[in-house]
Amino acid sequence: MSTLFTPIKLGGVTLPNRVVVSPMCQYSAVDGTMTDWHLIHLGSMAVSGAGLTMVEATGVTREGRISHGCTGLYSDENEAAMKRVIDAYRRISRAPIGVQIGHAGRKASTQLPFQGGKPLSATESPWQTLAPSAIPFGENWHVPRAADAEDMRRLVDAFAAAATRAARAGFDVVELHAAHGYLLHQFLSPLSNTRNDDWGGSREKRMRLPLEVARAVRESWPNERVLGARISANDWMEGGAGPEDAVAFARELKALGYHYVCVSSGAIVPQARIPVAPGYQVGFAAQVKKAVPIAVRAVGMIVDPDQAESIVASGQADMVALARGLLDNPRWVWHAAEHFGVKLDYPRQYARCRADLWPGAALARPAGKAKAAA
Repeated sequence: MSTLFTPIKLGGVTLPNRVVVSPMCQYSAVDGTMTDWHLIHLGSMAVSGAGLTMVEATGVTREGRISHGCTGLYSDENEAAMKRVIDAYRRISRAPIGVQIGHAGRKASTQLPFQGGKPLSATESPWQTLAPSAIPFGENWHVPRAADAEDMRRLVDAFAAAATRAARAGFDVVELHAAHGYLLHQFLSPLSNTRNDDWGGSREKRMRLPLEVARAVRESWPNERVLGARISANDWMEGGAGPEDAVAFARELKALGYHYVCVSSGAIVPQARIPVAPGYQVGFAAQVKKAVPIAVRAVGMIVDPDQAESIVASGQADMVALARGLLDNPRWVWHAAEHFGVKLDYPRQYARCRADLWPGAALARPAGKAKAAA
């Protein structure tokens, strides 16, 4: 029996398996509003067989977007477009769907990655960025404005309002983005938060705003649906936050009623050197899981079915998330199930390509190709 293909219950929602489509920015929205690209992209993920599909990092305010092409949940138009996509997804798949909400902070106001990914120039409609301290992300980046008490009150309200919109749109899961160098992570990290007031200094003070946001989202989100957070376990820089900070934050989220954390790392400063390798963040997920009684998702260079199975079967994490692995091969879940002898229900329109119905499957897989070549 494959552990990867056993159900898991989070809150009042059951995922049919432990494979999650990771949130992946598509940079294809218009003023935060999803387009036909999102309908097609998420339609592809709907037939992937994954136990949960997470929609990309979505700004809780217009200024909280990474770029002009990022999705948002700050307007009626944003909400209506997301509902259109969710409704289409549900006509294809019974697997839950969720959204990751966040604010880019000092990493906002940038070009689309395939247009350079640099800070927007004066001719590209840039906007004033916001951060815990007036420290730019890197050389030649916009200098953010240090948030004051009123800014933080508005941020808390914006996250709560986005969660309410997500609930109305019909999402099963909301995930708070507190990693990858974005605003909540900026408050948590001593590399970006150098305040000496009630929102900076000690770990407890650096957690203050993220936990206020987490509490407001918890109060705005239906109890029967799933609530999680992506957190960072290592800044990969001297003086930065580490695994013990992730454990402390996860413990507080659990106390607030969060159902899971997805453990990631890095991206708080551009000069950090991350030793990227297969499963390079799994050890951090295992540390959090061992210390905190909360469901944990592992992410980062998880590309092989046996690797994914080992992670969940050994108890290092309860779920795994794939991003580029599923962009590269949207049928990854089907092939993993086949590898472990698990029979998935394919969409009826595609059932004829299942291995037990299509002799060509044996030749299409890498092992079959190698055998045929021999």
